[in-house]
Parts: sequence; structure tokens; C-alpha cells
Amino acid sequence: MTLKVLEGEQGEWAILQVSGEMDLVTSPAVRQHVHDAVAEGRRSLVLDLSGVRFCDSSGVGVLIAARRLMRSCQGRLRLILPARGAEDGSHVNRVLAALGVRRLFDVYADVTSALDEAASPLSA
Repeated sequence: MTLKVLEGEQGEWAILQVSGEMDLVTSPAVRQHVHDAVAEGRRSLVLDLSGVRFCDSSGVGVLIAARRLMRSCQGRLRLILPARGAEDGSHVNRVLAALGVRRLFDVYADVTSALDEAASPLSA
């Protein structure tokens, strides 16, 4: 399966909807989209990973690098990792939890809650 990244925006938020597989070959595309958003002056970014069916260590590396980049420019990064999905839960959520880095991210169940300033992130 290939990777697809759809770009959108809502108010001050840039939204990247990622689907497919985040692996050694495809992860650099996600990294580039994040860098492009920051280069365009975006400081609030939602990565919708609800359509990601596979994520290896290179994909996790891209997510950690995106977090570091957003923090360095005083920006905000929110991930969409639904608790339940087509295969009984988000693969990315399970991988981040297994590696012990899930707590580093502000995670929401859907884009609507991620954009809601009053909504709290899901617990790790």
C-alpha cells in the first residue's frame, strides 16, 4: 500500500490527513509536508493518522521530529489516533504506546475534537 497525504486547513490549523503505510520509503513525504506547512508560516498542525494502517520506526521518527520542529517554533501539534478503528484500534497508537512515546503527543479521537480549544487530549 502506498502513502497519501491530503492537505487542508481550518482557521489557524493546517490539517494533514495521512493514509496508507508510514515506512522507510514513504515517511519522508510526511516529513516534507510538515516542513512545508511550517515554511508557510503555519504554527498549528493536526496530523490525522486515522487512515494509517502500518507504521514502522521511521514513521515514529517522523512524528517525533515533527513534535520537535513544532515545539522549536512555539507551535502546536495534535495527532488523530482513534481508539477504535477498522482493525480494532489505531496501529500507530499501539506502536507509540509500545515504544513508550505515546505520552509525548497530544492525541485526539477526531479532527473536530482536535480543533476544539476546550477539548482535552485523550489520556496515554
